[in-house]
Amino acid sequence: MIITVNGKTESISSNTILDYITGKKIKPESLVVEYNFSILKKGLWSTTFLKENDTLELLSFVGGG
Repeated sequence: MIITVNGKTESISSNTILDYITGKKIKPESLVVEYNFSILKKGLWSTTFLKENDTLELLSFVGGG
């Protein structure tokens, strides 16, 4: 299936948003997910199934001093 992630088209086989994130080896602790232009709560990542033409924005927060 084809989705857009951070502005780039990607062909994926992941089922849920959490599957996608863990498959990419992204640490979910410091991540915010925008799914089809709405912020998605972390509790919904494992139950939200990706569909053709969905859009994800993955935002990581990095601390610094």
